Amino acid sequence: MIHFIFVNSHKINRINNFRIMKTFLFASCVALLASPGLHAQTATTYTPPASWTADNGNGTFSNPLFYDEFSDPDILRVGDDYYLAGTTMHAVPGLVILHSKDLVNWENISYCFDRFDFPEDRFSLKNHEEIYGQGVWAPCIRYANGQFYVFTNVNGKGLQCYTSKDIRGPWVHHNMQGNIYDLGVLFDDDGKVYAIHGYGQVKCTELKPDMSGPKDETERVIIPEGNGVGEGHHMYKINGMYYLISTDYRPNGRTLCSRSKSIWGPYETRVITADETYGYHAASLTQVPRGTKYRIGEDGTQFALGPLDKNATACTNAHQGGIVSTPDGQWWALFMQDFHSIGRTVCLMPMTWVDGWPMVGLEGNLGRAPRTWLKPNASSKVTPHAPYDRSENFDGKQLGRVWQWNHNPDDKLWSLKGGRLRLNAMPAEQLMWARNTLTQRVIGPQSVTTVELFAKGMKDGDVCGLGNINVPCSWIGLVKQGDRMVLRSFEQLTNDTVDVAVELPKGKIWLRSIGDYDNDQAQYAYSTDGENFKTLGRMMPLSYQLISFQGSRHALFAFNVKGKKGGYAEFDNFTVQETKADRRQNIPYGKTFRIINLATDRPFSCDPHGILYDSRADDRSPRTQFQLEDREGGKVALKCVDGRYIKVFGEGLPGDVRFTRDASEAEVFLWQDYLDGEFMLMSMRTHLYMGKSPTTGSPYSMDYKGPDPARVNGSVFKWEEMK
Repeated sequence: MIHFIFVNSHKINRINNFRIMKTFLFASCVALLASPGLHAQTATTYTPPASWTADNGNGTFSNPLFYDEFSDPDILRVGDDYYLAGTTMHAVPGLVILHSKDLVNWENISYCFDRFDFPEDRFSLKNHEEIYGQGVWAPCIRYANGQFYVFTNVNGKGLQCYTSKDIRGPWVHHNMQGNIYDLGVLFDDDGKVYAIHGYGQVKCTELKPDMSGPKDETERVIIPEGNGVGEGHHMYKINGMYYLISTDYRPNGRTLCSRSKSIWGPYETRVITADETYGYHAASLTQVPRGTKYRIGEDGTQFALGPLDKNATACTNAHQGGIVSTPDGQWWALFMQDFHSIGRTVCLMPMTWVDGWPMVGLEGNLGRAPRTWLKPNASSKVTPHAPYDRSENFDGKQLGRVWQWNHNPDDKLWSLKGGRLRLNAMPAEQLMWARNTLTQRVIGPQSVTTVELFAKGMKDGDVCGLGNINVPCSWIGLVKQGDRMVLRSFEQLTNDTVDVAVELPKGKIWLRSIGDYDNDQAQYAYSTDGENFKTLGRMMPLSYQLISFQGSRHALFAFNVKGKKGGYAEFDNFTVQETKADRRQNIPYGKTFRIINLATDRPFSCDPHGILYDSRADDRSPRTQFQLEDREGGKVALKCVDGRYIKVFGEGLPGDVRFTRDASEAEVFLWQDYLDGEFMLMSMRTHLYMGKSPTTGSPYSMDYKGPDPARVNGSVFKWEEMK
């Protein structure tokens, strides 16, 4: 259905009047003006980042490492340098590699290839052939024989390997073929190279040392089906033992370790982490009707969003990734986790060795990992920074590293000219078939992305603008219909089109995407003067899906719907404003506040009987009022305004959370920041969390292992400042 709206551009409402985002934008303004919180003790030297970084600036970090997609991570340390390889699917340049000195702050330093070097049309989005979700995935990065190796799979092409003596390239491509995917690779002490692969029935295949392919007749089953072992393998040899880290999804997600004295087995297996969701539930999965002509659907396809169970762990918990040791002997896991419509991103999780098993978590709370924890020791000081520069003015001779093309581009039909990006329109009936579409990952938890579109070069039938590459897709842009120019917002989920007749006195239009990705929603907006913006179309629900296996992606596009080569569009000043990157106000230092339990909506109460309990929702008496005492490095003591500190006795059972007036006896907590005022309190003594059952009526305890996906098990709280 099509809605026509005619507006006078001089009567456009200002951005701060967006009804759909008023809470979002108010919080953004507050954050920009706020006094220090997370970084209180280093406020005079700490500069808040413009883009999300896990580094809190006080010796701690908070997951996720990146608030944008980075799937199937594999980790490698060479000396005191860490390298992280990740899936890029159908996007190019492909096989991304990040570098870090401290496992927390990362920089994009390399891709293994600029474009797929396979000739088939599907790699270049030609003739209605595509490789959405079927390009390169689940890489394994290793260093041996004086060079780096990155192994991966390409659907229909088999095992691939890229080698280079320099991590920055150039890389040499080895098409090894063979039905080996989701693999772990081990360069053993005797010079042999093994690939571990397969789901359920785990196999080991020896590889030729020149990477020309698998060795014939070397494949053997090393773990038979029936042992609860999954896929996504990462193989290590540690102190003479073989350790295989893998992930299973039936009946829900968990990560396992299998160990043996021989590469060929037999193996014994344990679960090393399960149910760690950090309080995030799964996003709705896109459903494409059976019988649809193309698996990515078409405009007009009756897409649906699947059911959403906020209480279920499903397969979205922290899973699949690698483990690594620091030079001083600490061990860490870098596992991916589904973060709603953003897609899969990476969490850094401390590990504890117990009886020869590398367990995720800390002593006293194995199997779970804190969202906020102490940074790994590093050989040099690292200034907090994000892995990418997301904003782009297109003034350079090359695109920034954050950009990727949707499939192989036609390099003759795009250029950087005069400080702008020019995209020539090629025939396509909809965005997902449009060649030379330039993309980058959306960034959460909330962000506002704006770009200038110049329309002078557009021809009849051209459609150019800013979109979301996903299934289903959406976009806002200009449509040239003869001599008439129309601004259109299109949402493929509902096949809903909203048209606006606009005048462009400056020859350009500003297009904007307003994303609230933790809540899986976004809306488009536009301006004709760059200052006053108006929304167009509804607040759209966002989903994750198993077609492209990617989250939402910003897209700059130009295509022609009349089956011919069209004109061109030019883009400039692509900016990304992250409204929650600065988290200094998230810990309420210097404030008096109530603490509300999300499970019951009832406040903490310092009971006169001497235990921590709760009270009625409207109770604002002094017994419900608290202050923080800074113990440095994100650690705090919690004090009631009557002077009593919270102290945990005994085993931390219900009723063991009581009080003391001696500050030296106060329980020391590491504040777990869950954003938007939500948090958890983890004891630095026991590594367990404070909580209260929402059903039993018991008082507060310090025996919770972590949050549930819906944050309603009684361990997640929200602070509310007293005015």
